Amino acid sequence: MLRSLFRFALAAVPLVVHAQQSNDSLKFHVLKEVNISTIRTVRGTGHMPEMKECVIYAGKKNEVIVVDSLDANKAVNNTRQILGRIPGLNIVETESAGFTANGIATRGLNPSQSIEMNTRQNGYNISGDIYGYNEAYYLPPMEAVSRIEMVRGASSLQFGSQFGGLVNYVIEDAPLNKKIQFKTSQTGGSYGLFNSFNSVGGTIGKWNYYGFVQYRTMQGWRANSEQQQFSGFGRIQYNASSKLSIGVEYTLLRNRVRMPGGLTDSLFNVDPRASYRSRNWIKSPWNVVAAYLNYNISPATSLSIKSAYLVSNRQLVWRNEDGGAGAIDTIDAATGQYAPREVEKEFMNNSTTEVRMLHQYSLGKMNNTLAGGLRYSYAWFKRRGGGEGTTGSDFDLSTTGDFEYALDYSTTNIAPFIENIFRINRRLTITPGFRFEYLKSSVNGYVTDSMKLYSNDYRTRTFPLLGIGTEYKTGRFTNVYANISQAYRPIEYGQLTPIGVTSKIDPNMKDASGYNADLGFRGTIKNYLNFDLGLFYMAYNNRIGTVLMTDENGKQYTYRTNIANSVHKGIESYIEFNILKFLNPESKKGLSIFNSFGYTDARYTSGEYKGNRVEASAKYINRAGLIYNDRKFSTTFQMSNTGDAYGDASNVKLSDDPVAGYIPAYTIFDLSATYKLNKFAVKAGVNNIADKAYFTRRTDEYPGPGILPAVGRSFYLGISAKL
Repeated sequence: MLRSLFRFALAAVPLVVHAQQSNDSLKFHVLKEVNISTIRTVRGTGHMPEMKECVIYAGKKNEVIVVDSLDANKAVNNTRQILGRIPGLNIVETESAGFTANGIATRGLNPSQSIEMNTRQNGYNISGDIYGYNEAYYLPPMEAVSRIEMVRGASSLQFGSQFGGLVNYVIEDAPLNKKIQFKTSQTGGSYGLFNSFNSVGGTIGKWNYYGFVQYRTMQGWRANSEQQQFSGFGRIQYNASSKLSIGVEYTLLRNRVRMPGGLTDSLFNVDPRASYRSRNWIKSPWNVVAAYLNYNISPATSLSIKSAYLVSNRQLVWRNEDGGAGAIDTIDAATGQYAPREVEKEFMNNSTTEVRMLHQYSLGKMNNTLAGGLRYSYAWFKRRGGGEGTTGSDFDLSTTGDFEYALDYSTTNIAPFIENIFRINRRLTITPGFRFEYLKSSVNGYVTDSMKLYSNDYRTRTFPLLGIGTEYKTGRFTNVYANISQAYRPIEYGQLTPIGVTSKIDPNMKDASGYNADLGFRGTIKNYLNFDLGLFYMAYNNRIGTVLMTDENGKQYTYRTNIANSVHKGIESYIEFNILKFLNPESKKGLSIFNSFGYTDARYTSGEYKGNRVEASAKYINRAGLIYNDRKFSTTFQMSNTGDAYGDASNVKLSDDPVAGYIPAYTIFDLSATYKLNKFAVKAGVNNIADKAYFTRRTDEYPGPGILPAVGRSFYLGISAKL
């Protein structure tokens, strides 16, 4: 853990540039290498510095999770244990339904597949299309991640217009003092879980390298939910000098997942582990190639270029949602066969390049910082659906006829951005910023049901994003921060195309827009207290969502449209107190309690559903835990309590429609522990100790439709080594 914390501190502290104040101006000096032997921190969590890697974080709401300091089930990327300390983080737990890349969201936004987030790995995009299809079916294995960075609110100025902000998974660096280092971790657990993670890295002269391979298989908590997954990563970096480094990376994912389908309320109440679909399959191979250059042009000026190319797809064959979640997939007595399945195929390609520059300059007696850049992205997306598949049960993507719809989308995005830290004095900074987005979206193809034909139909739009933040240092390690910035969410491909027959689409939908505002007080006190207490306000206009409607035959269906405007406001607080460090700052042991709490009042402020709660928005999310650690042993006991929510804007509690209905509150207990002995470690834990039956999502499409139960009680045991 300490080594990762040291690396983060070294990356966060500008060791190359030192500003010395004189009576007339600022002078820059190149410093010699500094070795940090201790670091002030509270276990596992922290905040970004004012600037890092050509990005400004001053005045922004942000958190950093140091992953290898956590006791958690990293073999299955257990999100509530790894990211659970982010206040108000809503997590969709869909592992039992075939989606192990659990989605996240904050402030009452939709957490499904993290569609409201800007999801990155090592600073570059890993989602299908930043604006057109902002879903990531791949996330790196947490055993390979050194830290997770999250920025909310004003992140729209530096990273993109998303309301939910940024989440960035940073892969481990190669060791600098070894030619080769090998790490291995083997984990087994309940319901056929086996996970093998292996990595190798090192430094040879001016070159360093790092790579990992991971293989995971599980039979699943529910019937018909087996999964197989292989992921890999490789990086080679050349350090030409102390000023210049260049590198290339490659990421891959190969998987095959069986989806057990969704449940109605009555079926869930009888047996949440039941499955009534045995012929549903999905695979989502992911490939990302990235290249980067970091160049310190001078002690005061830095340049960063990152370019990524993604080639991926998502293909599924399933007994679709006709008849709803309660429809039983049985053999037809007349034919002696199952009904033909439906085949869906989506192919995602995108190329994204970001150029960033950071420059420090003197203005009066203070040192100020200017950061700016440009993002260019082009994405093309092919969607094929409604193809009649086979009557078999295996993973067979062949079709017996034409697809019911075949659509080719493209998105071009150009976005210059600029921010500046004005240091008024040694305590106060003001950071205004501006981002300008240009979007061009096009579509070609046909939809059979609506008899619609698209021929190079396109739409362009431009929108400015303005924002300003401020930060006041109340002490050496504490500060008050505030910011406000605009946000924007264009209509996505998935919102324009219904899957199956239980959902319909408004043809006149508009893009959503609004803004985020934050006010908070954060910091650390010595080595025993870490805190961040904040308020937020978010306006979300022309919000796209689903409502429950009834057709002329009295049959209910969901309708996707601009529901209305909504306002999200509330509290986000995190407090961690180390009792033993408080009593004795030199103690080699730690006993900490932490509380991560979010209260969100997200309601519609106009339209038919004025006063109703926004769908999928839990009023409160409260996580608390107890942590003990010494040099060899650490353990974490965590309680996760999430409030109730609704599946759609009508806020109905019961419905025949699979997506509409009540999502009850739930409380989960987890226990994890690690014992280290020299170069080896043993890890074990119990997830959902009380075996609580609960669910976090309703859906009108795959991997449902209907309720997607979360996993019950499970155990894991693993051994790891660093050689």
